[in-house]
Amino acid sequence: MPFDLTPSGQACGATVTGLDLTRPLDPDTIAALRAAWLEHAVLAFPDQAMDDDDLERFTRYFGPFGDDPFIAPIEGREHVIAVSRRADEQAPLFAENWHTDWSFQATPPAGTCLLGITIPPTGGDTLFADQRAAWASLPDALREKLRPLRAIHSARGGYAPEGLYGEADRAGDRSMAIRPSAEALATQVHPLVRKHPETGAEGLYGCLGYIIGFEAMSEADSLALLLEILDWQTREAVQYRHEWQPGTLLMWDNRSVLHRATGGYEGHDRLLHRTTIGASPPRPSR
Repeated sequence: MPFDLTPSGQACGATVTGLDLTRPLDPDTIAALRAAWLEHAVLAFPDQAMDDDDLERFTRYFGPFGDDPFIAPIEGREHVIAVSRRADEQAPLFAENWHTDWSFQATPPAGTCLLGITIPPTGGDTLFADQRAAWASLPDALREKLRPLRAIHSARGGYAPEGLYGEADRAGDRSMAIRPSAEALATQVHPLVRKHPETGAEGLYGCLGYIIGFEAMSEADSLALLLEILDWQTREAVQYRHEWQPGTLLMWDNRSVLHRATGGYEGHDRLLHRTTIGASPPRPSR
């Protein structure tokens, strides 16, 4: 099935048109989409009339379902979660800090799919930051300093009982089905600089937030370095801003980009359905 691919003109991202994702895709089309996804890191599919069955089928084209801890799925589904906010909601905005999804897991997800259902007329853009471009932009001396580091990841700041989305937040008016747990206190170590398992491209992995420190480095020194790196990781030159429309499906490569939510839609409901693409066995680089 032929399709049109239009790069965003920003650091990453592209728009795919000419496909109806309510219909099954053939293997050649899936392979071509995967190649585009790996190159551009973020793909947008506008004007789709997808339901949750379609969303789940599309997700499985690219890998197994990933594990979504700390957020309950919607009723009747095991792998679909609702990213929602009511017009009158007062809870802090969800996912407003830069991150890559679930990097605190031993085997973090390859990607994420997000389907726009109820989209406000203004605000709510999703920002992405290409970590391949961020790594390439670093001064040589900083790159050599960072290359051997092993980062300690944890969900404690967000999903532990005392975290941002912990028990106090749960007692408020948040519409999302977040389930804090002491399991969020666990830690997982990953190299800060990683080669993409499919393309071999080097990039930074994770950032301040889920990264809480570095092995063999003090907490104070780790924080100072994380703040220094974050400036490079999120510069406008490495960003792509996605402006949502109802019926748009967005998929991104968690191995290549950071992302964050934005607000600006007070007084409007917002609803998107999300699935996670689990890690697949590495494929040979081309």
